[in-house]
Amino acid sequence: MILADIAVTFGVLSLIAFGGMPAVMPEMQRLVVDVKGWTTHAEFIQLFAIAQAAPGPNVLIVSLVGWRAAGLTGAIVALLAVCAPAAVLSWWIAGLWERFKESPWRIAIQRAIAPLVVGLTLSGGYVICTPETPDWRLWTIAAASATAFLTLKINPLWILAAGGTAGAFLL
Repeated sequence: MILADIAVTFGVLSLIAFGGMPAVMPEMQRLVVDVKGWTTHAEFIQLFAIAQAAPGPNVLIVSLVGWRAAGLTGAIVALLAVCAPAAVLSWWIAGLWERFKESPWRIAIQRAIAPLVVGLTLSGGYVICTPETPDWRLWTIAAASATAFLTLKINPLWILAAGGTAGAFLL
């Protein structure tokens, strides 16, 4: 029963994940923590941090949540549930997208998707920066990092390292 629940939960999330998994992080957190109770909020943030630290795609968090909910089988089911529907839909849409490349509605959709992805990604950042008890230190690190990304012309890895170091000292 839990495996079917994992498959449905992550399958639906995969179909609305414009911009990748960080874009649906608030909804994933709500489902995984509040609705399903597979993890606590603190565990969810830890799983997210582990997934981001590991090399590979952002989708790794679903494997960790699946593992937490139902072991190895849960991890495999969660990963397949996220990857398969999105892959099939992307393959189908790619054909349509190419066929209608000069269409005015395609141009309008492309313009509309960009702010949608930015908004969804920012809401994912909000969830990660807002633990059960809001902490001004997390918001300070996030604001400083965002400012640095927008204003400095340096390798983003330096900004990430600075944020991690600040987090180690402040938290």
